[in-house]
Amino acid sequence: MCEDNYTTVTAVFLHGFQNFQNYNILFFIFFLLIYIVILIGNSLIIVLISVSQHLRHPMYFFLKHLSIADVMFTSNIVPALLHVILWGRGRLSIAGCIFQYYVHSFLAFIQSFLLTVMSYDRYLAICDPLHYSSLMTIRNCLHLICFSWMFSYIIITSEIMFMYQLQFCDTSDIDHFFCDIAQILEISSSDTTIIVWEDLVICFLTIFFPFLFVIASYICIFVTILKMTSLTGRKKVFSTCSSHLLIVIIYYGSLIAIYVVPSGDNSHNENKFKSLIYTVLTPFINPIVYSLRNQEIMEVLKKLIAMYVLTKR
Repeated sequence: MCEDNYTTVTAVFLHGFQNFQNYNILFFIFFLLIYIVILIGNSLIIVLISVSQHLRHPMYFFLKHLSIADVMFTSNIVPALLHVILWGRGRLSIAGCIFQYYVHSFLAFIQSFLLTVMSYDRYLAICDPLHYSSLMTIRNCLHLICFSWMFSYIIITSEIMFMYQLQFCDTSDIDHFFCDIAQILEISSSDTTIIVWEDLVICFLTIFFPFLFVIASYICIFVTILKMTSLTGRKKVFSTCSSHLLIVIIYYGSLIAIYVVPSGDNSHNENKFKSLIYTVLTPFINPIVYSLRNQEIMEVLKKLIAMYVLTKR
């Protein structure tokens, strides 16, 4: 309970980008267009992979689930971001704030595991092609996907149970555009030591160790590529994993920049813009990179468009 001279807080106020209020309309239109592209692009990938027989490959199966996670991830953050930009601030109940963080972390962990699984898929395809078909069966792919979703759910739920027991007194202002754990713990009047340590363990399990696995996978991939004698073969093999590597660099790079690299004097504004990279930019470029750089997806898209045009004639 809060002390007598403090008021129990039941809601928080997100203040977003206070220094850029003169550009609210411009920012609103910009992020709205990005959100529309995210929804259309990722939905298109989901539909194409679901309906096409030519995309029944483990890589596309994982990409489909990554697109599903991207749509859910941005839908949890971007509408609230648009509200904060348009009105200058947003209001959430304490329970709603914690729930937003819950969904945010759950989907962020899923994205991390899916990127790890996709790197494992590329590793097997390039470094151990003889065993690829026997290891990457439909059943094994389903097991990897189920593990990514279920383990993410279990591990974040264990943390949220402690967070719902926190007390919030007097302070209700959050200098961010969404409820992240640092901002929630900052305004809490309870002892957050257990949650801080638990969050550190969770970050190692869901971010640090998967990132190390991805790095190890790509070291093996690059070594295999360098051993190839044909320059054309090198380029062809590297092109099959370049799109995934680009997404990995942006996603993990932004997370490391936020949670590992020390911020400067203007740390709050820095973290806001860094957060935009993995909450908005990565889901935005995912469908662009994977579709425009992938001939198979583009061919399926062209065939569907051609069939649609023929049916309308």
